[in-house]
Amino acid sequence: MSTAASTTGQSAGRPHGTAAGPQAPTVGRIDPRGQRFAATLTAVVLAAALVLSPSAWTVVLVGAQLVVFGFGSLAGPARTPYAWIFRTFVRPRLGAPRETEEAAPPRFAQTVGLLFASVSLVGYLAGVPTLGAVAAGFALAAAFLNAAFGYCLGCEMYLLSRRSSARLHHSTRPTT
Repeated sequence: MSTAASTTGQSAGRPHGTAAGPQAPTVGRIDPRGQRFAATLTAVVLAAALVLSPSAWTVVLVGAQLVVFGFGSLAGPARTPYAWIFRTFVRPRLGAPRETEEAAPPRFAQTVGLLFASVSLVGYLAGVPTLGAVAAGFALAAAFLNAAFGYCLGCEMYLLSRRSSARLHHSTRPTT
């Protein structure tokens, strides 16, 4: 279970029900194990990019990760190449998840990752490898937190923004 689910008590990150049998989670819900798997692959790709920095391989790796983040941001985290690998090769060996979680917080996290990967790629392509490395490093740190500890930083940002906007909406609503 992600930390977003365990620390917020909000339905956006809370586990929901159980998955009976081999069917996929309900629409808008994802297997949290797949997100940790994807975060692990992301961390490996970004770590390799930083080790090889600055080089053509760095640009290729950051560019590939940018594409993965793009799929996650635009189509949802269940539609990324990493999700396909998890669904095809890993999940059949694990079985159905005991619980699922909302897809919206990880989708937001993918969008944040897309922004950092974009800044990183622009930095490397513009000849500013320090900018590229710093942006890739931030994305790597977030991916590592999720992969190693189940703490989705982008998910927490999403939930915090939802709570803040709900409070703002509630405090600005006229009283009757």
